[in-house]
Amino acid sequence: MKVRAYVLFVAVALLAMSAGTKNAKPTVGINPGDLAPRIESLGNESNFSFQNHSGRYTLLNFWAAYDAESRARNVQLWNEVNKLSSDKIAMYSISLDEKESIFTETVKADKLEGTRQFHEELGRKSELFGKYNLQKGFRNFLIDDKGVIIAANVTPEDLTKVLKKS
Repeated sequence: MKVRAYVLFVAVALLAMSAGTKNAKPTVGINPGDLAPRIESLGNESNFSFQNHSGRYTLLNFWAAYDAESRARNVQLWNEVNKLSSDKIAMYSISLDEKESIFTETVKADKLEGTRQFHEELGRKSELFGKYNLQKGFRNFLIDDKGVIIAANVTPEDLTKVLKKS
């Protein structure tokens, strides 16, 4: 009799826990499946939110002029995004160079003027650097229209594959 009561109690407890998970929302984080951390301000944009509910993805890319790999990836990703439909994806690049003059000259040299390039003058000391865990290197995040990260460190080829599926 005790075993039946115990099994019944466990079954009811599991049922109650699973009923609550239907309303569970993703937590804020930097892994696929997490909600992307909010960005309070970028250049002229303030209270930047990735939740647009338009079916459009956002590619958020972090880079710096002193990091050759991240700089080259920034250009490659911009070139790939420009080939794709603007109602499918928007790209925002954030430079973590501390000197604005370096950022400005790099954007000119890379022929990225007029694109969505932003400068975070605090660089490694910025809140974004910590929020997006960039201590391990510069990264990018593909975010859906609900603000959920669906991929990290995407290449131009990955980007094309994901967008063709949608």
